[in-house]
Formats: sequence, structure tokens, C-alpha cells
Amino acid sequence: MFIKNSIAFCLVLVLSLLGCAKRGNITGGLKDSLAPILIASYPKNFTTNFTGNEISLTFDEYIKLKDANKQLVVSPPMKYEPVITPTNASKYLNIRIKDTLLPNTTYSFNFGQSITDNNEGNPLNQFKYVFSTGTYIDSLSLGGTIKDALEKESDSFVSVMLYDQNDKFKDSIVYTDMPRYITNTLDSLKTFRLENLKAGKYLLVALKDNNKNNKFNSKEEKIGFLKQAISIPNDTLFELELFKEVIPFKAFKPTQASSNKLYLGYDGTQDFKLSKPKVVLTKEGVVLPTIVTQMPKKDSLQIWYKPLKNDSLVIAISRDKYEQKYSFKVKDQKTKDTLTVSALQTGTIGYRERFTLETGTPLVTIDKSKFSFVNGAKETVEFQTEHDAFNQKLYIDFKKVPAEKYNLTLLPGALVDFFDTKSDTLSYKFATKELDQVGNLKIKLQNVKKYPIIVQLTNQAGEVKETEYSTGGDLVEFKLIDPSVYTLRIIYDDNKNQQYDSGNYLAKRYAEEVVYFSKDIDVRVNWDVEQTFDVSLPYVPEPKKKPAKKGEGGNGPR
Repeated sequence: MFIKNSIAFCLVLVLSLLGCAKRGNITGGLKDSLAPILIASYPKNFTTNFTGNEISLTFDEYIKLKDANKQLVVSPPMKYEPVITPTNASKYLNIRIKDTLLPNTTYSFNFGQSITDNNEGNPLNQFKYVFSTGTYIDSLSLGGTIKDALEKESDSFVSVMLYDQNDKFKDSIVYTDMPRYITNTLDSLKTFRLENLKAGKYLLVALKDNNKNNKFNSKEEKIGFLKQAISIPNDTLFELELFKEVIPFKAFKPTQASSNKLYLGYDGTQDFKLSKPKVVLTKEGVVLPTIVTQMPKKDSLQIWYKPLKNDSLVIAISRDKYEQKYSFKVKDQKTKDTLTVSALQTGTIGYRERFTLETGTPLVTIDKSKFSFVNGAKETVEFQTEHDAFNQKLYIDFKKVPAEKYNLTLLPGALVDFFDTKSDTLSYKFATKELDQVGNLKIKLQNVKKYPIIVQLTNQAGEVKETEYSTGGDLVEFKLIDPSVYTLRIIYDDNKNQQYDSGNYLAKRYAEEVVYFSKDIDVRVNWDVEQTFDVSLPYVPEPKKKPAKKGEGGNGPR
């Protein structure tokens, strides 16, 4: 009995110890949260009369470089990038300069957050190594902020540059030459600071430098600039607005898409609302009938013509002052485009929408007498049509009744395309929502500087969902809109063309001014929301917060 009790006692003791051991696992001590420390450099940081091409940095622990290609900024920029070794964990960094250094110039190597400790990744924030090839370190500085001319948030990693405005200065310098000084906003900052500057007169430019060559590529990159030269020293905080230029129209040689269609690619994303390109297709000097349309979501035009077999053609393209001709040969192809018709809305239609049909080939005839449009009670619905030939869309506009069903029927031959193909019977059924399934938004504007203005609601992705145009008055209403969280902005329409216009560097033209409301606006079902928008107040990003509970916010149900 004693032996059995002893064995049982031992088992209980062992299990208790195991349990205690499990609860008391060794954690390895406190987590390292300290950044590396530079303990030595050769030559010393902020040295003058620098003549070598090697720099050695020593740290108090093993470090590694992280995203140095993005984070490291050398100012003035060098034609040949310095070589930094080693690339693996080490207590040392060696910088080998491959470029010829300018005389009497202060250079800075700003590593951003690229130097981190090897174990925990703690960054040595904004570490700079500075030296001068002259007898002193330039100590002047310049600061400011970056914003996007159109979007609510600016890009990250924006380069800010200074160019000497001396007797050799030309506006084209941003396309061809390196800047005198450069800095970068890096990944999270929307502010900039240029340091170790020499007194002088400069051009100030911001650039979203996608290919990192310190030169402006207007086709791919955004730019911001000040029209007037600035003088340093200067304690002004400057604001630079980035915008994407509208590229001048340029067409490329067409490619054959089918037996009755060419694709004509062009440079840049264009808005042809005010000025569409003119295209003339000829065969042996005889002009051929054509229709030009936009290829959806592509920088290409579609040139429609009657089928041809192995013929040599000439295409002449012109728009504004641009002219270009191409000669080419079309081949006999079996593929041929046919008339297709599809509805952009299915199921329900918004109160602010027009019912829209999209065709696969361009239309030349729309016979409204072959349209039958009735409601749920089989009563005829009055409607108007608008044909956007360039975008191959047919709009049907009518007065919408809440919670109503509609049936639109197109009898055979209601639509005829460019190739004399007639549509078959087409039928579309759709309905409107109950009024308690939509919302209303009333905007009271304050301190608008000038009119006209474009007032827009965008979604969280920045897509424009609703637009109103105002030529005066402080009240703008968005009635019967879909429930959603919207961003509100206004655009000062300086040239009165009812659309946003970007800037142009060489023309020294800024983009049209855009002002954002600082808070998102939550429009809910069956709610009337009223919001005051003081346009004179600067945009301040709203701090992220948890979604409101049901029943909170707004002005309440209608």
C-alpha cells in the first residue's frame, strides 16, 4: 500500500512540475527597440575639403540596408550612383564614389530609414552623412508641403528639386539635366526639407520620378512647380501641387483588327469632348466612307470602313495643329464585326441615371417609332434618346416613378449600323427602387471664391459617382442618390468647359484648383443629409475611426 501511494505521489509531482514548466517558458528577455548608433566615420561626418572617393561608416551593432534604392537620397545627385557595400549584415558600411565631385560643394547622403539593426529592424531614422569639397558646409535650407492637384492624397516618394536659375537656365532643364539639389518625401511624409543649400536663385520643382532618373517624363510622371524663381535664404513654406499633364495628341500607324476595322493607337489619355480627331481614309485618292469611335478603356481609336480585299490605303489624321499620314495595306480577313447591343444597367436603374445601350458596331439609324416603352401597368412611357456616336452609346432618358417596373422593347430594324445590319427584337426589363431605399444630400457652400464650380461626389476609390454644376448660389443638392460613403470636392472651372483641366509645365499653367471637404459623408437609406462646406478651410485628413453604429449620424429618416 505504501509503495502504491508513493508511486501516485510521484506521478502527481511530475505532472505538477510539467505544468509549471509550461507556464514558465523562457521569453528571451526584453525586445530590442533601439536604433543602431554611428560610432565612427572616416572621413568624419561634416568634414570639409573632401578630396577622396571612399567613405567608411562604423556602427555599434550589426546593421543591414533595407530599400536603399528608394530611401537613399544623394544631393546634389550624382550621374553615377555610389556603390555601397556590403549588402549583407555587417557593422560597417563602405561608400565608393564613382562620380567627379563638384568644387566648393556640400554633399549629403540621406539614408532615410534604410539603415536598420539586423535583428529587430529598428531604423536609424533620417541618418545623414555630409561633407564639403570646399572650406565650409553650406547650411541654408528650404521646406514645404506636397499635395496632389486632383486627388485627395498625394503620392509617396516624391522628389523635390532645385535648379540653378543662372544665365544658362532654360525651361527644358527639367527634361534634360540633373537638378542642383534634391530631396524626397519618402513613403509616409507629405512634407519636404532641402538642406545644406548654397545661397542663390532657383527653380523649385516636385516630381513623381517613376524611373528614378531625376528627369521629367511628361508621358508617365506627375510634376509640380512654382512659376516664379525663389531666392535662398528663404523662410517661406512652399506648397507644390502635383498634376499629370495631358499629353499632346500623337497617332501611331494603324493595325488591322478585322475585315472592317482598324485600330489607331495614340499617345496619352485624351478627352475628345471638345476636339475630336479627324480621320480621312483614302484608296487611290478616293475618300472611303468611315466612322471613328473610341475604343473602350484604351488609348486607341476604332476606324470603321466597308470591307476591302488586299488594298493599299492612306490614312490622314489631324487634330488641332497635329497632322500625320500613314500608308499601309489591308489584308483579306474572315473576321468581321457584327451588330451587338447590350444594356449597361440590369435589374434596377438609379434615379439619376439614363438607361444606356452600348453597341458593338457604330449606329447610323435610330428609329424611335420602333421603340415600345411601357411601365408595369402597360402604360406608355414618354422618353427621349441621345446618341453618343463616338463612344457607341445610346441613352434613353425618362421621368422615373418610385418602385416602378419598366419594359423597353426595340422592334426589328429599330437600330441600323454602319454596315446596314438591322437589329432583331430586343427587350429589356428594369425597375426603380422605393424612395426609402435611396437618400438625399444637401450641400450648403460657404466662401466660394468664384463661379462656375463643379461639385462632385466620389467613392472611396476616387471614382466620380455624382456631379452637379453650379454657376452661382450657395446650395447644391444631390437628390435620390444611392446610399454610400462619399467624398465631397469642388473644382473651380476657370475656363468654363464643365470639366477638370490639368496644368502644363512649359506653358507655366497650374491645374484648376480642387478643394476637398475634410470628412467623408455617409448617405444612408431613407435619410436627408445636410452638410455645410466652408471652401476656404484647408483640407485636413479625417482620422480613421470605427464605423458608426446603426442609428448614428445624419439628419434622420425622411
